[in-house]
Formats: sequence, C-alpha cells, structure tokens
Amino acid sequence: MTIFRGLICITALGALAACGETAAGRAATGGIGGAVVAGPAGAVVGGTVGAATAE
Repeated sequence: MTIFRGLICITALGALAACGETAAGRAATGGIGGAVVAGPAGAVVGGTVGAATAE
C-alpha cells in the first residue's frame, strides 16, 4: 500500500509541476501541490520538479 501511495504522490506532483508557462510558475504550482500532498518536504520536491520541467 505504501508503494501505491508513493506512486500516486509522484504522479500528482509531476502533473502539478507541469502547470504554468514559465519556470517560476511551474515551481510555484509544484511547490503548492507538494505542500498539499506531503507537507514541507513535498513543497521542496514539488518546487524542484516544477523548476526542472522548464522548457
């Protein structure tokens, strides 16, 4: 069950990180989504993933 929950969180963070037209927008939405899903650690991961998905 823990692996399934982890996969759901990773998928959700990836989807939220893709929102936004700029790197800053993607980092912001990824950070917010990560904070909702996994708290402070999720915010850091979401922001990093969002910034890394910049074109």
